[in-house]
Amino acid sequence: AISTGDIQTCVLLADGAVQCWGGYLYGELVSGISNAVAVSAGSRYTCAVLADGAINCWGYNDDGQFGNGISNPNSSIPVTVSGIRNAMAGSTGYQHTCAALADGTVQCWGANSNGQLGNGTTSASSTPITVNGIGPAVMVSAGRSYTCAVLADGTLRCWGSNTSGQLGNGTNIDSMTPVTVSGINTGVAVSAGSGQSCALLADNTLRCWGSNTSGQLGNGTTINSSAPVTVNGITTAVAVSAGGNHTCAALADGTLRCWGLNYSGQLGDGMVGINSSTPVAVSDITTAVAVSAGSTHTCAALADGTLRCWGRNEFGQLGNGISGFNSTPTP
Repeated sequence: AISTGDIQTCVLLADGAVQCWGGYLYGELVSGISNAVAVSAGSRYTCAVLADGAINCWGYNDDGQFGNGISNPNSSIPVTVSGIRNAMAGSTGYQHTCAALADGTVQCWGANSNGQLGNGTTSASSTPITVNGIGPAVMVSAGRSYTCAVLADGTLRCWGSNTSGQLGNGTNIDSMTPVTVSGINTGVAVSAGSGQSCALLADNTLRCWGSNTSGQLGNGTTINSSAPVTVNGITTAVAVSAGGNHTCAALADGTLRCWGLNYSGQLGDGMVGINSSTPVAVSDITTAVAVSAGSTHTCAALADGTLRCWGRNEFGQLGNGISGFNSTPTP
């Protein structure tokens, strides 16, 4: 598994170790974890779900996104999230973190100015709190000041900031508790980005909603949508990842498609500065098994266990030993 954050990238290795590279302003790169089952890189901090169901976080902690009861200090050493011992999945956002638990509940912690913790308030919390009215959830994704979850019945719920319609309920009104995403009842995965959300459906098509200023919804327009729209031309998706202002999908044949902002070459099609409101093929990748869209860069894991990254690279987040943008995948 691979996860791209704001200025860092992290990978989960087959032996349970986590390796990270890129920006190291707040300690968001770490070593010493050997029993992880998932990793999520957020905005200058990173979290990993461990084999025993606990969660460790490290990096930036000014808003309590470590979940250990303390807002600050930052830490370059993994810190254990308080009270969580049965996490199935975790997700880091801009300044908050969420976890889907084995009992079907969701817990979140950190910043809460837009209600992204989902407990009916806008009060921040440096320890996990239970999201209201969610269950059973099978996965959760924390975006920039909002959160989305997939429920076991295939429906989706989102909560928090909704200025661009990223909650998907047909309005632009923030919600401090979960609201139902319109028209989706066969969802299998969801990804919350900077201002856009995307869902993978059981028929391998994609729906996206929210901010679309750079074409990140993939429907051929640059008009925001507060309800899900179909991504053009994708019928065999197996994964989707919503980033800063771009979105990417992995297809069943091992190829990748990306769309939206391309200022830093994050679409991977060899172009820089030319956005696309419909999916474009990422160059030279035919065996992808995972993809992650970050703030301004993108990375993919290939079937042979190697990695490719592209886009912005001033902090070394592409992991290729040099700085400078890459508009096509680099090992």
